[in-house]
Amino acid sequence: MCSEDRMFQTKAVVPRALFLALLLSLPGAEAIKADHVAIYDIFVQSQKPSGEYMFEFDGDEQFHVDLDKRETNWHLPEFGQAFWFDPQNALPYIASLKNILKFLIQRSNHTQALSEPPEVTVFPKSPVELGQPNVLICHIDKFFPPVLNVTWLRNGQPVTEGTSETIFLPRTDNRFYKFHYLPFIPMAEDFYDCQVEHWGLDQPSVTHWEAQEPIQVTEMTETVVCALGLVVGLVGVIVGTVLILRALHSRRDTLGPVTHDD
Repeated sequence: MCSEDRMFQTKAVVPRALFLALLLSLPGAEAIKADHVAIYDIFVQSQKPSGEYMFEFDGDEQFHVDLDKRETNWHLPEFGQAFWFDPQNALPYIASLKNILKFLIQRSNHTQALSEPPEVTVFPKSPVELGQPNVLICHIDKFFPPVLNVTWLRNGQPVTEGTSETIFLPRTDNRFYKFHYLPFIPMAEDFYDCQVEHWGLDQPSVTHWEAQEPIQVTEMTETVVCALGLVVGLVGVIVGTVLILRALHSRRDTLGPVTHDD
């Protein structure tokens, strides 16, 4: 893929009166009040060879077309039930958007920005209790461009059921961050990994997580700890008393005997 094609996205405003009409025809549409409507066709470069064609309505993704599989993926199942989009229709839009992007790059005379690899952290949403449902969160931060492949692994095997993710979220330093979620039931024998691929990484980043076994404290251990605490407390009282007595004795010696004049 040419370097100018690896710019991560470009937008073209396209009127969609029919789409808006269909949206307003849905149940409950009478409650919709539209001060403005923004509709975009977006080409998004991904780790996949051909990228993706995404359709946004007022800032929210409605669907995207996987150009490698030539299939339409709706952001919400309800959208797919109410509307229809032929994946083949995305091809001429992609060609047009790529030409616009190539022209803009040549006109600006800018080179491709350096890729900055992400920082990845994995943590549970709630305190972990074995056998109780929870959610693992993979926080991917401080990367550029916004192009990622993220795979959840359980015991080394890919898992996709129930997974979800946010859109790319901009930081104030022109980099991006994103969250991926995996519902799971913590078990002592299971371990999880969040595998991230990015242009700034020579190889995929794998961040490991597994439930920590709680430390079992026996009754004898608790007794010993309590006894040691009591002994330390008594020693502290004795040492403190001795130091106070020595201080009083030293002060008396310094002042000397008290005399009275007749």
